[in-house]
Amino acid sequence: MKSLQSVLKRPLITEKSTMAKELDNKVLFEVDKRATKIEIRKAVESIFNVKVLEVRTVSQKGKTKRMGKNLGKRNDWKKAYVTLAPGQSVEFFEGA
Repeated sequence: MKSLQSVLKRPLITEKSTMAKELDNKVLFEVDKRATKIEIRKAVESIFNVKVLEVRTVSQKGKTKRMGKNLGKRNDWKKAYVTLAPGQSVEFFEGA
């Protein structure tokens, strides 16, 4: 990987990720498809200054979509479930 900032693409803010954050102190990110768990851990720890306990990854297949007569396919992507240490948190929208 080139840099730690290129490993993390964006945080995933969904109902499921909000529940995981509240119940299990997990944060979800869309990450580069080639990123390893170690690279994801280092990127989260250095960017957000938190202690990471565990990283789990899931490779998501892109959905097939119709565009008129033609069939198209969205890109495949990778999702990372990052478990933070107790007392640690990552706030994406402070004050919202």
